[in-house]
Amino acid sequence: MYVFVMKSNSVRCLAVWLALSLAGVARADWHVWTLTETRHVLRSDPPADGRTVNLGAARNEWVSFQILLRAEAPVKSVSLEAGDLTGPGGTALRRADARLYRQHQLHLEVGTYRNDGFKPDWYPDPLIPFRHPMTGQKLAGGRIAAVPFDLPANETHGFWVDLYVPTNAAPGEYRGVYHVTAAGGGASATEIPVSLTVWDFTLPQTPTLVTEFGSPRLRDFYRERAQADKEPEPADWAAVETQCEQLLSEHRINATPPSEMLTPKAQAGGSFEIPARQVQALREFVDRYHVNALQTPHPSSVVKDPEAQRDTLRAWLAAFDGAARELDRPNLVFYTYLKDEPNTLEDYRYVQKWGRAVRDAKSVVKVLVVEQPWTEPGREGADSAWGDLYGAVDIWCPLFSLHRPESAAKRQALGESIWTYTALCQGPPTPWWHIDFPLLNYRIPAWMAWRDGMKGLLYWGGMSYWRQTADPWTQAPFYTGNGKPQQGRQGILFNGEGSLVYPAHAVGYDGIVPTVRLKALRDAIQDYEYLAIVQRLGKAAEAQKVVRALTETFFQWDKDPVAYEKARAKLATMIAGPTPGRE
Repeated sequence: MYVFVMKSNSVRCLAVWLALSLAGVARADWHVWTLTETRHVLRSDPPADGRTVNLGAARNEWVSFQILLRAEAPVKSVSLEAGDLTGPGGTALRRADARLYRQHQLHLEVGTYRNDGFKPDWYPDPLIPFRHPMTGQKLAGGRIAAVPFDLPANETHGFWVDLYVPTNAAPGEYRGVYHVTAAGGGASATEIPVSLTVWDFTLPQTPTLVTEFGSPRLRDFYRERAQADKEPEPADWAAVETQCEQLLSEHRINATPPSEMLTPKAQAGGSFEIPARQVQALREFVDRYHVNALQTPHPSSVVKDPEAQRDTLRAWLAAFDGAARELDRPNLVFYTYLKDEPNTLEDYRYVQKWGRAVRDAKSVVKVLVVEQPWTEPGREGADSAWGDLYGAVDIWCPLFSLHRPESAAKRQALGESIWTYTALCQGPPTPWWHIDFPLLNYRIPAWMAWRDGMKGLLYWGGMSYWRQTADPWTQAPFYTGNGKPQQGRQGILFNGEGSLVYPAHAVGYDGIVPTVRLKALRDAIQDYEYLAIVQRLGKAAEAQKVVRALTETFFQWDKDPVAYEKARAKLATMIAGPTPGRE
C-alpha cells in the first residue's frame, strides 16, 4: 500500500484542477442553440444547430427569440447576459431595455381533449423574469428564480428574450452579442451573435385589432391562498392592477379600466351622466394603455325591461354618447357584451328584445353577442321557431369553427362587425388554444381574421383561470368540461384553457407574469398591424395573396412556423421597400 501525504495548498490545487477539468467536460458536451420562429421546445427535444439570431422589426414593435440549452453532464449556475445592439451612426438598442426570462416547464401527462398528436413531456409555459417588470430591479425572495439555475443532464431548457424597438430608432441593422454563462465564468461563456434589422416604418401606439380578454382575476385567487396560509394577500392592490394593465398593454391587448370610470350617474329629470372627473380618468387610462375598445356596463343594471323602460334605456345610453364626445377618440369602440353563446329559444328571445332596443337608440354603444351570423342546424328546439338575430346585433363573435365567410360578408356589407374567439375544442379542428397544441396556433388566427375582415379577437377567463389547480407553478392550469373523466378528473381535460398569465408571487412580486403563449399572441396582433398598414397603403390585394398562401380557412393553414416569418418580411417590404444589402 502506498500512502500519499499532501500539504493543504497541494490539496487545494488538486481540487481546483479537478473542478476545471470537470467544467471542461461539461462545456464540451454543452449544446446551445437559438430559435426565432413561433415554436415551443420541450424538455425531451434534442439539440439543434445554429446560434446566430437574425431578426427584423418595425419601430414600436416587440420581437423575441429563444436560447435553448442541453448537456450530457450537469452544468451549474447557468445564466444569460444581454448585450447592446449597435446600429447606424453608433446608435444602440440598450441591453438594459431587453426583457430576459427563463422558461418554466410544467409536466403534462394527459393531453388536451382531441389532441391526437400529444406526447407526455415537460412543456414550457410561464416565463420567469430576471427583473421586476415595473421597477427593473433584480427579483429576490421568490420560491422560483430565473437565474442562476442548474441545468440537469440530458434535459432541454431555455431562455426567452424580448427586444423592443423604440419609435425613434434609426432604420438599419443593429448587431451585438449575448452570452450564456455557467460556473467557472470566463472561458465557459458561449456567445450568441444577434442581428436585428429595423425596418423603416412604425407601428401605431394603439393597435388596429380589437381584443377582449378581460382583466386577470387576482383578488379571489390571492384571497383564497391567504386564507389557506399558502401566501399572503398583496398589500398594495393598486400597484398589482397597474402592473397587470401595463403587461397587457405591452402585449397589445386591451386593459380593462375600473368599472367606476364607465358607470353613469343618475341626474335630476331622469337623465344620466358620466361625470367630467370620470371622463378625464378614462381618457388618461385609454391613452396610457393604448386602449381601442371599452366594454360598457350591461344596461340591465339599470333597466329591467328595455321595451317598457325605453326612455330610461335611451337616457342611460346617451351618457356614453356624451362621454365619447368628451373623450374625442374617434376610433374607440364602445360596446355592451349582451349575451354569451345564446343556445336556447329563451336566449334568442332575450337577444332579440334587448339588442333591438339598444340599436334603436342609435347610441355609440354597440351590441356584441358571442354568436355566429347564421342559423346553426341541429341545436335543441326548432331553429325556424327561434328566428334570427338580425337587427339585434352590431358585433358578431363566432367561434373559429363556426365562422362562415359568406354569411359574415353579408352582415359586414350592412355595416356590422365580425370578431372571433375560441373556447375548449369545439367543432372541426381549428387552431385551438391550449398548452400542448403547437405554439403557432396562437399566432395564425390573426392572419385568418384579417383575411376575412374580422375586427376583433375575444377570449374568456380574464386570462387567469387557475381555479382547478392548487398551484399553477407546479401543476399546469386546466379546465374540465363535461364528458368522460380523465386521470381521475371530473370531465374531459383542456390544458391551459382560460389562462395566458400566471400569478407572480412565486417569482418574487405580486401581479402576473406572461407565458410563451401570450408572446405568440402579441406577435399575432403585430402581424395584423402589418396587414392593416399594407391595406391602408392600397395594397390589400397583394397582402391577400400572402395571407391565402398560408391559410385559406379556419380549418386549413400552413403548419410551418418559418412560413409566417417569411410572410411577415414580405409585408415589411411592401410597406418600407427592400432593405439595403438584404434580399
